[in-house]
Amino acid sequence: TYMKPITPVLAVDALIIYEGKLVLIKRKNPPYKDQFALPGGSVEIGETVEDATIREAKEETNLDIDIIKLLGVYSDPKRDPRSHTVSLCFIARGKGTLRAGSDAKDIGLFDLNQLPELAFDHNKIIEDAKKDIEFTKL
Repeated sequence: TYMKPITPVLAVDALIIYEGKLVLIKRKNPPYKDQFALPGGSVEIGETVEDATIREAKEETNLDIDIIKLLGVYSDPKRDPRSHTVSLCFIARGKGTLRAGSDAKDIGLFDLNQLPELAFDHNKIIEDAKKDIEFTKL
């Protein structure tokens, strides 16, 4: 009999630049309820990571995004208190009308140098993005 492997949860996060600012959502649910975070979520079976990023961005921010590039993979087993979650983080450009959606209690546009304390390891992800030439030009 085939044993389904036990693997980490696969997730995506989007660093979306919209009108020259970084888009952050305020989390409606635990963990990190009421804290700002990058838009993102779990990849569904049958979905590419790129499609998951586009879907999650639309669900949480109402924006249509153009993915610029993969920033990196974040896999610290402790990054999400719920389970070991590996996240692929994409840099993207947003267009459309910004509006908080599904899991988002609120939404905000932030200057990269004036960020609040974020959920998960999202401050570290943004610090990494600041070293990315393409990201800093968006």
